[in-house]
Amino acid sequence: MIQQQIQETVQYLHSNGIQAPKVAIVLGTGLSELVQHTQVLHSIDYTSIPHFVTSTVEFHQGKLIYGTIQGVPVLIMQGRFHYYEGYSMHEITYPIRVLKALGTQYLILSNAAGGMHNAYTKGALVLINDHINMLPENPLRGTAVAALGNRFVDMCTPYSTYVNDIILAQASTLNMVMHQGTYVAVQGPNLETKAEYRYLKAAGADMVGMSTVPEVIVANHIGLPCAAISVITDECNPNNLQPVVIAEIIATAHAADKQLAPLLSKVIYTLGTVN
Repeated sequence: MIQQQIQETVQYLHSNGIQAPKVAIVLGTGLSELVQHTQVLHSIDYTSIPHFVTSTVEFHQGKLIYGTIQGVPVLIMQGRFHYYEGYSMHEITYPIRVLKALGTQYLILSNAAGGMHNAYTKGALVLINDHINMLPENPLRGTAVAALGNRFVDMCTPYSTYVNDIILAQASTLNMVMHQGTYVAVQGPNLETKAEYRYLKAAGADMVGMSTVPEVIVANHIGLPCAAISVITDECNPNNLQPVVIAEIIATAHAADKQLAPLLSKVIYTLGTVN
């Protein structure tokens, strides 16, 4: 069943001019600047794509954008799906399986996250080098998904060291500070209490969000090298916790995106020309 769905989605995208991208990018909350660096060839609403669900978060555009960045074919997911929207893990991660079936060779994910590490201030960029999964469901659960690959996926290195090294090197050329840290995924959509932030920090997490990890698990399941970058949009110090204003989070993401987009452009060019 799922294999047939993937095939139908790929056929639809092919019929609409989308071919094999070298790199695919998932843009998180408030992050869309990369589109301005893209020579857009095709843009398709998620609502038009067979077996895609609808993005219900107002800050996610819900568009699949195909084009080139410095000559490298790219496919950009302008918005993602979340567990808190009421979708299953299969629905959340289905686009990742489609990206692989289209011929994508590298996946880069981004997200907005709350920073718990003392060194993280609003607008900081953090390269995820490990994660903690606290979501209540797993995208590999079930017999249908098991038919697509090894059910017991090894996660000792969920994030590609090769892609991470390129990101760090390109950040250095731009004189950017790129932190590295551990991301914890929680269900949401509410933010955390002071006690919960203490608990997550004690568990080893540096930042917290509501996405990314299911996509990374599936990328590892299908053998798609991936990397992920968090934009710190709010500081989650349990000893000085302030009420969150969503408009301020989006504004912080937009400001940081001015740095993130040029970085991603250089990373995409490197991935597209070195290999």
